[in-house]
Amino acid sequence: MLMISPRMASGMQEKQYTPSLLNFFVYNPTFGQKEGEEEKKILFYHPSDVEKNEKIRNVGLCEAIVQFTRTFCPTKPAKSLHTQKNRQFFFEPEDNFWIVMVVRNPMIEKPNKDGKPPTVEYQEEEIIDPLLTLITFLVLQLFNGTFGRQMEAGGVELLIQKLEKFFYRYLQTLHLQSCDLLDVFGGISFFPLDKMTYLKIQSFVNRVEESLSLIKYTAFLYNDQLIWSGLEQDDMRILYKYLTTSLFPRHSEPEVRTDKVNSLKPSVLSRFLTGPTNLKDPEAKFRFPKIFVSTEDGYEELHLIVYKAMSAAACFMISASVELTRDFCEQLDGLVGPQLTLLASDICEQFTVNRRISGPEKEPQFKFIYFNHMNLAEKSTIHMRKTASVCLTSVHPDLMKILGDINCDFARVDEDEEIIVKAMTDYWVVGKKSDQRELYVILNQKNANLIEVNEEVKRLCATQFNNIFFLD
Repeated sequence: MLMISPRMASGMQEKQYTPSLLNFFVYNPTFGQKEGEEEKKILFYHPSDVEKNEKIRNVGLCEAIVQFTRTFCPTKPAKSLHTQKNRQFFFEPEDNFWIVMVVRNPMIEKPNKDGKPPTVEYQEEEIIDPLLTLITFLVLQLFNGTFGRQMEAGGVELLIQKLEKFFYRYLQTLHLQSCDLLDVFGGISFFPLDKMTYLKIQSFVNRVEESLSLIKYTAFLYNDQLIWSGLEQDDMRILYKYLTTSLFPRHSEPEVRTDKVNSLKPSVLSRFLTGPTNLKDPEAKFRFPKIFVSTEDGYEELHLIVYKAMSAAACFMISASVELTRDFCEQLDGLVGPQLTLLASDICEQFTVNRRISGPEKEPQFKFIYFNHMNLAEKSTIHMRKTASVCLTSVHPDLMKILGDINCDFARVDEDEEIIVKAMTDYWVVGKKSDQRELYVILNQKNANLIEVNEEVKRLCATQFNNIFFLD
């Protein structure tokens, strides 16, 4: 992506280029061992129009890097390679299957006088090493199972077909220019609810699962935030990623005011996001996407039904061995549609009342990002809007870069620690890591000293986290 910023009085303009995906490929070094058959190692390569010899050369370079780093640590090969122009990420999800992502570093093109070619400055340290290769594989695994499973089911040809079909769509959802600390965490945002409304949702889930016994697991979300899930934590993490960055954005629509809900039929307000678009259509197809979730002895294949009413979404998972019919979908629609619509209205009304009671929001002196590695919960008052393609923050990008640097320091050690930084803009940035929790705070107190900053962070922990956070 190109951005132009007018910084020169002479009228010449700087061109700023955001990070972009150069290559993305999957390979297995045990394939194509004979001379002249090196291309057989490549299971997927993006972009596909790259010349064959260049593909082989790039894959061979990655093989060499991985093998070279194994000489220093056989059990932990390279994870990333930083160069002036590019950054490469390596990930081995299963034995001998490698996913590689090559990202061009952001750069600034500065014009020169006297007609000379522009000067290019690469911003080598502007990218946070994201877990995109890991998240990408886990989303792939969610819809296709493991590489080994695909090989057993149909050999290399089936695996290649599955990879091409999946990555053709998925790579379009990667927006590297909007990646930040939340993408590193890959956490789940939970919707805050009072006890009575939460019990209503739990009761709704129990009634639906009792009435439709085919349903094995249920998840309930509101405003792209999770409220209830019957899935294992890691499976829900990847399903949440898919829902909030891919499925929901494709079906976004304006919210309906709560005072108009009673005047509209439930069928107007609710619908399937997966499966049939119109139950009344005699030609409707009753095919749903299939996902794989972990079990004690492997993986379980399930139909994924996503049903939405206003800002509430319910995900129902049913064994893939069951054939889903028109009758079942009509039964689910008749049962879930009216109840989900009323629940969505209740949640919206309760949320509005709570905001009215708390009064108008004042600009706080601090903003924070919180992540809990144990339950994957994340919370941010820094982000005004965070989607796959858009990241609007209320702080300067330089401060976000400091947060990323602190996170990289935390990742290098297992012990609890605290880092305090004073930025060039006189903002204070604090990072705390303790007991599987991480907290990053940005304070707008230019004249404060270290003791005052530390006291302010303590007050934040006491008010926002009920004193359950860091120990001194």
